[in-house]
Amino acid sequence: MKRAALALALLTGAVAVQAQVSSPVPEGLAAEEDSAGFPQGRFAELDALPDWGGIWFLMRDPAGGPGPQPVLQGDYLELSERWREQVRNSDGVELRSRSNCSPPGLPRIMRLAQYPYEFLFTPGRVTINQEAWMQTRTVWTDGRDHPPLEELDPSFHGHSIGHWEGDTLVIDTIGISDRLEVGEGGRHSDQFRLVERIALSPDDPNVLVNHMTMTDPEAFAEPYVVEVRYRRDRHGALMEFQCAENDRNPVGEDGQTLFL
Repeated sequence: MKRAALALALLTGAVAVQAQVSSPVPEGLAAEEDSAGFPQGRFAELDALPDWGGIWFLMRDPAGGPGPQPVLQGDYLELSERWREQVRNSDGVELRSRSNCSPPGLPRIMRLAQYPYEFLFTPGRVTINQEAWMQTRTVWTDGRDHPPLEELDPSFHGHSIGHWEGDTLVIDTIGISDRLEVGEGGRHSDQFRLVERIALSPDDPNVLVNHMTMTDPEAFAEPYVVEVRYRRDRHGALMEFQCAENDRNPVGEDGQTLFL
């Protein structure tokens, strides 16, 4: 039972409130004890992983500009063209269908220039904390599979599983909400898939490289590939980001909304 359905059942009395919720063992694990839920006695394994300590800031592209864009097709190309026309006709203001305080989600949140990232290694998982919107990504590295796509609730970060190829973390993510943007004004279908290959630069151990490949058989005419780099702040720390206290549009002196 999905979490939302379980919550509804609890509210309507269809399930006893005192019932204990227990998640099933994830598919793909050879044994239950392989799950990230059993970390005891496995922390020595982390010593073999590369050193990603500190926090990481996106390095801006010296060329500037929005960078490469996805090659869209069909209805998704038409939707993007309508978006561009709307932005041109509203002096650059982008109309949004969701809260100003909702996070950008994947893949955009991995390309934010102002707010840093933190990577935490624990047995069976990598946790990516993002200062922006105080978001947390969980990348399961315990060997589990993705659940069937139809069983996933579309979300801002989708469902991520990862594995190490030497010192490179390979992350495969599905189930990202199709309400989220990709590129400048682009959208994707529920078939969207993001594969990230993250490793320290061979030229500088204080630079982390994220090679992102995005595919979508419905929306993209070809794979959309982006490479981003982050610089290390060894002794830095993430700051609290609280948007909900200011989740409203600014209003000009004439009483008109400045942007939506």
